[in-house]
Amino acid sequence: MIADTANPEPKWRRLPEERPRQIIEAALEVFSEHGLAAARLEDIAKLAGVSKGTIYLYFPNKEALFSEMVREMVGESITSAQIRITGGTDSAAEKYASYMSAVWDKIRSPTFHKLHRIVEADLKSYPALMQFFFSEISLRSMSVAAGIVRQGIESGEFRDVDPDAVTRIHHAVLIKHGVWCGKREQVPFVAHLSDEQVLAQLLDFMLHSILRTPASSQAAPSKGAQG
Repeated sequence: MIADTANPEPKWRRLPEERPRQIIEAALEVFSEHGLAAARLEDIAKLAGVSKGTIYLYFPNKEALFSEMVREMVGESITSAQIRITGGTDSAAEKYASYMSAVWDKIRSPTFHKLHRIVEADLKSYPALMQFFFSEISLRSMSVAAGIVRQGIESGEFRDVDPDAVTRIHHAVLIKHGVWCGKREQVPFVAHLSDEQVLAQLLDFMLHSILRTPASSQAAPSKGAQG
């Protein structure tokens, strides 16, 4: 193995078992700044404070590194949110509001905005990675949300809607508003609203689109409801 002292001023100094994570964090920065095609493993290694050879111990190429970055930085948050809402005595509306709030939190994170930039700018040239991203992130998240909608339909709480269509539309609305909020100074119709206020408006819209009765009588979303 090439010694990690090849980079005298690494951004991070971590134990060997933490190296995959530090490489992934550095990759996000480099991919976001330079694009997937132009990004060099040498630059990722330098930012991570490891040797290029160390990267190959964990990731055979940039595509594998990108896939693991997506899985760890976004995919794991979907799993965590799903676990949090499983079971319990909350109504379907409360579970749906809770899950969509978690999705909103991830969308408004710096990590998501950097990843979204990569997806929009680069993945059209990497069809396999594009398919992986939509399967690992978009379809998984919509599947979790659709499962909650189906529970609500079965319990009579939600209208008899198409769960897949509804959750696809709701995710699209969340993502677009998240992108707008990421550049508020350029988007006048959200410039005067906080993230909490935007989320409250979105949850109100989403719940009213699926509930049999007004959302206000069914769920009081824990986040953003007071915006």
